[in-house]
Amino acid sequence: MFKRLLGMFSNDLAIDLGTANTLVLVKGQGICINEPSVVAVTYDKHGEKSILAVGEEAKKMIGKTPSNIHVIRPMKDGVIADFEITEMMIRYFIEKSHDRKRFLSPRILICVPYGLTKVERRTVIDSAKFAGARYVHLMEEPFVASIGAGIPVDEPNGNLVIDIGGGTTEIGVTSLGGLVLSKSVRIAGDHIDQGIINYMKKNFNLIIGERIAEEIKIKIGAAVPLDEEISTMVKGRDQQNGSLKSIEITSEQLRDAMKNSLEGIADALKDVLEQTPPELAGDIVENGIVLTGGGALIRGLDKYLSNAVKLPVYTAEEPLLSVVKGAGIALNSIDSLQKTAYED
Repeated sequence: MFKRLLGMFSNDLAIDLGTANTLVLVKGQGICINEPSVVAVTYDKHGEKSILAVGEEAKKMIGKTPSNIHVIRPMKDGVIADFEITEMMIRYFIEKSHDRKRFLSPRILICVPYGLTKVERRTVIDSAKFAGARYVHLMEEPFVASIGAGIPVDEPNGNLVIDIGGGTTEIGVTSLGGLVLSKSVRIAGDHIDQGIINYMKKNFNLIIGERIAEEIKIKIGAAVPLDEEISTMVKGRDQQNGSLKSIEITSEQLRDAMKNSLEGIADALKDVLEQTPPELAGDIVENGIVLTGGGALIRGLDKYLSNAVKLPVYTAEEPLLSVVKGAGIALNSIDSLQKTAYED
């Protein structure tokens, strides 16, 4: 009863709980949080931990902290790797989205990768409830991304969306208000970053961190040859003598570093297309494929995938926001979702 009373003063939330970034949309207000899924915690002399920073502020601390401060990414491959830190992070974002008013108990719709096990789904739900939610409903990312990208998911028409996030790439075929076919692979932004780290070590004897790898990817990453290749300077540590050095790397070289990851994403897309029922396959040939997620921002990725599957590929407007925008639309139906829910 107490939670229901508190809920009268709380707005419902939609959360895109991503490996790389967390986005929060407040019903009636729009997107109010778009920050990295990173938490910095500090330990006192008794070993008790408390939050030092969350989001963008915490991400700036990666690789730069003393021994009593740990910077943690609690999400891995699209699922919760650290329950306690994830709960802290969700609670922080709930309070921040409500102007730090504690004692609020919102209903929350959370987007999750396709194919989570029951244990993984329960972990997400419990984490949000321990963080203060009075009701939690999970929706699968490829379907929600389709809604956010403006795809008419309720029509008897096949559409395909590929959402490339930080931990997973989600591919889904929608029709008549549901997912007909879907696939989730753990090849996405983080996998690409690791490929860049390995490439720099192997080819230049240069050791760099995840943050630097991501910055290089954003700055000069390209999935296809550019009319004019671009370059940037990369600073790191020489793995042979330990000295600090900087080297210049081109977008052509970086494309080689990303090659295995991009081929893995293309292979997953081909696999889904091969399994798509003929009637829906014809619709996809006509409608094309919609690309969403942070990975969609890699230069020429739409063209790369189009060449791989011989079908038109279009990048959604504001691809980073497709999932949370779709969740915001679905949030309008949370009353009926709550009435018909059987697992949450």
